[in-house]
Amino acid sequence: VFSKIFSHEALESYLPKIQLVIKDTLRAWSSNPESINVYHETQKLTFRMAIRVLLGFRIPDEELNRLFEVYQQFVENVFSLPVDLPFSGYRRGIRARETLQKGLEKAIQEKLQNTQGKDYADALDILIESGKEHGKELTMQELKDGTLELIFAAYATTASASTSLIMQLLKHPQVLEKLREELRSKGILHNGCICEGSLRLDNINSLHYLDCVIKEVLRLFTPISGGYRTVLQTFELDGFQIPKGWSVMYSIRDTHDTAPVFKDVDIFDPDRFGQGRSEDKDGRFHYLPFGGGVRTCLGKHLAKLFLKALAIELASTSRFELATRTFPKITLVPVVHPVDGLKVKFFGLDSNQNEILTGTDAMLGATV
Repeated sequence: VFSKIFSHEALESYLPKIQLVIKDTLRAWSSNPESINVYHETQKLTFRMAIRVLLGFRIPDEELNRLFEVYQQFVENVFSLPVDLPFSGYRRGIRARETLQKGLEKAIQEKLQNTQGKDYADALDILIESGKEHGKELTMQELKDGTLELIFAAYATTASASTSLIMQLLKHPQVLEKLREELRSKGILHNGCICEGSLRLDNINSLHYLDCVIKEVLRLFTPISGGYRTVLQTFELDGFQIPKGWSVMYSIRDTHDTAPVFKDVDIFDPDRFGQGRSEDKDGRFHYLPFGGGVRTCLGKHLAKLFLKALAIELASTSRFELATRTFPKITLVPVVHPVDGLKVKFFGLDSNQNEILTGTDAMLGATV
């Protein structure tokens, strides 16, 4: 089922919707007179993407925001100690999950009843159809569980990587300019705006420097530290015998930090993945932001497409600057993110890359 949900055809149909959600979000960020908390806002953005694009729910904005707050409560308390006391995190998490499940059930029922005006099959449609193909209509509980799983998969790690992407573009303006040059050379960016119909999946996949930037963000700021595997056959590692049936944890972050193929591991250098160097090509398991082997992350192509679409919009339609004196420190728990969330001021741009004045600024300018 998941191979269908994240197939080339499915990604092609999601892309215009992803662009729309990102455009709307950047417009809102740019119209805010204050700086924004990027990590918090990208969490909202990835949640919105999951709800609107992956699940195809037509939830009003006010209800969507309420559902996001409930979802955050659920995620914050999902790993709490299972102590069932009235004010415990565990109890808060249970209550949030119940509220969330009710909201999702309502959205699923409305979706099942309202099939008019659909121009693409979203992930939930594919999930429902797959059940029918196998002669098993999914129950409401199974649909709610599948929906929650899809939101969870699209949410925290993508928000972490999106925040890291914005921070690196702020730190390295030459990278942002090189991205713009590539977009211009491919006929995607012209006179400061994205050319109509230019953003198709094959066009995005042809942007080699953009691919290098996303790869480098995921190398240096892998959202999660590692993963677990079960040993299928007893093996030996550095003189130690690891028995069949054991659970082992592998570290993505330590692998990226110590892999001999990467030169100057602490430096943000997208060109390391360029044609001349291709540092990720030397060996199978030196670069694994989405895990490795048969259990590699199923949603990796969607995550990379989302990050590429965000980078293109940032390079094409936004000017943004750090709102604090220095860049914040990074914390690794529960996923990689800046300790203060990263405070950034966004400015809207017109088609000639000029800053758009807000209504207040324009009025002030007229009186001078």
